[in-house]
Amino acid sequence: MSEWVAVTGATGFIGRTICRLLHDEGWKLRALVRSESRAQALKGCVDEWVPGDLDNRASLQKLILNARAVVHCAGAVRGASQQAFDRVNVDGVRNIVDAIVSSVNAPRLLSLSSLAAREPCLSFYAASKRKGEQVLEQQARALDWIALRPPAVYGPGDIELSPLFRLMAKGIAPVLGNHDARFSMIYSQDIARAVQGWLLRDPCVSGVYSLHDGKQGGYSWSDVCATVSRLCQRPVREFAVPSILLNVPARVNRRLAQWLGYAPMLTPEKLRELRHPDWVCDNNAIQQVLDWQPRVQLEEGLKRTPGWCTRINH
Repeated sequence: MSEWVAVTGATGFIGRTICRLLHDEGWKLRALVRSESRAQALKGCVDEWVPGDLDNRASLQKLILNARAVVHCAGAVRGASQQAFDRVNVDGVRNIVDAIVSSVNAPRLLSLSSLAAREPCLSFYAASKRKGEQVLEQQARALDWIALRPPAVYGPGDIELSPLFRLMAKGIAPVLGNHDARFSMIYSQDIARAVQGWLLRDPCVSGVYSLHDGKQGGYSWSDVCATVSRLCQRPVREFAVPSILLNVPARVNRRLAQWLGYAPMLTPEKLRELRHPDWVCDNNAIQQVLDWQPRVQLEEGLKRTPGWCTRINH
């Protein structure tokens, strides 16, 4: 491939995975970056870096210049208020759309959303992701666009789920909320392959699409524990975390974040997300518009993910 693909959020966990796969497939990559130090993780993979952020109109125009497509991965996953999430997850999408609409040759747009957008009342994050999708539905009607809603994502370089897997590798599985909850998962490389499939499918039916690893009906906590137990060759015991052990710290953490100005992960809203009993999705819609099939389910994905269990040879 000799065509340009513009990427935001390239230095994040999912963005890095997407860039590496597209680079290996021969695409020329131009990525938005806030600091040169963050670009080192993709040295030799991204062909051109554009300094700036999602609020910089000139940087966005330079980013998308002569690009065939824009892959928008940048997003906020931590925050203490709705405004903090909206600034990135809503206004950022709007700024990207505005830049594309005003460009000479409008490139296609893929925006990375989240399955959380299906339940926008649960959290600031979920609401911001749904509002970001609505920006596309209302303001990008003349564009070729798609939004992907992945569920829980894991793989090499993940920093969100890997602490949980490391704890489970020691034999302890903390369960938040309903023991009978079910949830879909996806290996990061499969998301990258879906992006590649979209790039090769031109045009594509615009819309919002969920995707997962192919495990019909998703996983239960018992499923995950059994998988980790097999891989680590030790029993893994589920531990129901009493609500009070997290409710109070979550409230305190959010208040401190508002006072001290940092972006918290553990908040009351995030706990509502984690305790939701149904995060199962299906691939029916996306497989009608893309030539894509997930290849990696949980056990194989964990085998390919280094650093969480010393008994696995990667």
